[in-house]
Amino acid sequence: MRFLLLICVFLTTSAAAQRVDANLDCKYTGKDFIYDCVIRLSRGGEPLSGAQLSVGADMPSMPMAHSIKPVKARSGKKPGEYAARLDLEMPGEWTVKLRLAGPVRDLLIVHYNFTESGTAPRK
Repeated sequence: MRFLLLICVFLTTSAAAQRVDANLDCKYTGKDFIYDCVIRLSRGGEPLSGAQLSVGADMPSMPMAHSIKPVKARSGKKPGEYAARLDLEMPGEWTVKLRLAGPVRDLLIVHYNFTESGTAPRK
């Protein structure tokens, strides 16, 4: 029984270390709800570099009415950083979809409020 418990703990710990985390920091450009975004990806607490990343978004309060076509992000200035420009249709709460390929294949969905002062995670 202890052996089985140890295996479960090991598998859970390994899976958690492999989880990809994302953080967005978007700045309003001052025109037409366009935001320049820096996306920081990490896995196991370390920056995740070398990923191919596409970024899309839709507005959960208005399903199928407001969504943007995914754009490809480019490598940023630091390891684990990626840059993308999002052309949203209006400010408010957006569901951002981050599709990763490369060293890790994953789909991350994060919720952020977009305003003229920037972005903040939706709680």
